[in-house]
Amino acid sequence: MIRLLIVDDHPVVRDGLRGMFAGDDRFEVRGEAADGREALAVARAVDPDVVLMDLRMPGMDGVTAIRELREQGCAARVLVLTTYDTDGDVLPAIKAGATGYLLKDTPRQELFRAVAAAHRGESVLSPAVAGRLIGSLRSPAREPLSPRELEVLGLIARGSSNREAASRLFISEATVKTHLLHAYAKLGVRDRAAAVAAAFERGLLGNAQGLS
Repeated sequence: MIRLLIVDDHPVVRDGLRGMFAGDDRFEVRGEAADGREALAVARAVDPDVVLMDLRMPGMDGVTAIRELREQGCAARVLVLTTYDTDGDVLPAIKAGATGYLLKDTPRQELFRAVAAAHRGESVLSPAVAGRLIGSLRSPAREPLSPRELEVLGLIARGSSNREAASRLFISEATVKTHLLHAYAKLGVRDRAAAVAAAFERGLLGNAQGLS
């Protein structure tokens, strides 16, 4: 029998999950918690095999709770069960140590299979979450342009040559070229025109000092 801890700040969700798992003799709900801090205390008391963890909760959020569970040596597998599948939710949860990530619209039997798989130590991801993780691996995070790189691009966008930009910024022409090369790399482009176009597309040049 797989011992469960249900963590969610909505009582109706906890009640629904408890009733769902109570109807299957493979599972036993050993405890519930309304936020991350309570989850830590209940986990120490009931020693669950799998924790069903919501993410966005008042007080201690789910990601922090996952991290704290790991740091306190809790052996339970954590299966995130939430409404949210944005990069800002998925990636931190996985990095914190979640074994799986499901959305709350997951059908009952799929949830049962996911809990059993998590108990075995297998990673379980909803299709939408798996797609986001793959996308994040294929598209590395963009490094922001520095204020000076934005100034240089702003001047280039207004038609300044490297020499004119250097004069305006009181730096050498070689330094202007270096800033441009760094900007090209960060924007994923190879020339001045493409850099300016990419910067405008991302809304970077509106605040560039070179446009003032």
